[in-house]
Amino acid sequence: MPWRELTPMDLKMLFIADYLQGPPSFSALCEAYEISRKTGYKWVERYEKEGPAGLEERSRRRLTQDWVVPVAVRETIVELRGQGETVPGPKKIQAALQERFPDQAPPSKTAIYNILKKAELIKPRRLRQRVAIYPKPLEKAESPNQLFSADYKGQFLTGSGVWCYPLTIMDHASRFLLACHSMANTNFLETQAVFTEVFRENGLPERIRTDNGVPFASKGRAGLSQLSIWWLRLGIIPERIAPGRPEQNGRHERMHRTLKSTLPSPPAVAVAWEAQQRHFDRFRQHYNYERLHEALKQRTPASCYHPSPRPFPEKLPEMTYPSHIESLPIDGCGIVSRRGLRIYVGYVLKHQTIGLEQIGDGLWDVIFGPIVLGRIDVRDAIDGYVTLKVSPM
Repeated sequence: MPWRELTPMDLKMLFIADYLQGPPSFSALCEAYEISRKTGYKWVERYEKEGPAGLEERSRRRLTQDWVVPVAVRETIVELRGQGETVPGPKKIQAALQERFPDQAPPSKTAIYNILKKAELIKPRRLRQRVAIYPKPLEKAESPNQLFSADYKGQFLTGSGVWCYPLTIMDHASRFLLACHSMANTNFLETQAVFTEVFRENGLPERIRTDNGVPFASKGRAGLSQLSIWWLRLGIIPERIAPGRPEQNGRHERMHRTLKSTLPSPPAVAVAWEAQQRHFDRFRQHYNYERLHEALKQRTPASCYHPSPRPFPEKLPEMTYPSHIESLPIDGCGIVSRRGLRIYVGYVLKHQTIGLEQIGDGLWDVIFGPIVLGRIDVRDAIDGYVTLKVSPM
């Protein structure tokens, strides 16, 4: 009797059977079946989700088949694109096709888009890079120094024609206004200098809450900026409100409304730059020591605030990690090298120290202090280079 040749399905079932018996190592099992580990993991995942049916061969047919759209309909789509004072999109073209061809279902909006794109009637939009959304829920602050909030109170021209960007920093629980400082810009170094003065006078908070603007956040990995990286090395966790949700920092916004009521209208037309800071100093004195707050049971913020027991260190600490996490330096290009593997972390983190925490076979979380920057799978490495992926929450 001739030997029966094994089909691809037979080989997959044999592979799964050996896998379920517990091979010495997954790599050895894949090598025995002459497949890559990536393919082996794919087979196992499909089997665990769908059983033997998940191992069946799947169609590789393209999902988009513009040839199924009749020629007359394709020509009408191109024609409709050029009609009218405005340029119709796929949704409006689809509605027009229903009127012109009432006896047949119109193509999907995706099919219409692909036809227009093939006819070079659609210009691709430039993708706007956005700041990464803060992944954790915002926490409350019940006592002083648990949370500072910071923001810029817009910008306006002073009487001398110089733009002013008021930087305000407030303790969240006591509403004590720690700083109200005239700034000529929002760059990192000048902002850092104001925070340094606040930290030296009042100590360090546990967290700082801001919006997603410069210099608090960036479009880099996890939304980190030079300022928030500095905070993390000081042991401060940066929090960011959701885009377009100023009410998440409502206490700070309420203080800004009070500050605005004290400014000339239109803002600072007659106020020179030299006088602007004196105005802010008077406001801070009144807000902290004279003005009673209903939310504080008619007490002043100064009576509810006390400095933090965590002093500001004169030497910036290096980022350290527990013993089970591997510490690695980032070079000047934002790349980490580990045993022949190169991981691009991000230019904003150049010369910092990140941690690698193993969470599975070939899976590692890349972290910076308490922030998870992303995840790598060493099996995805190409020519020794692996891309950092967003870690699933």
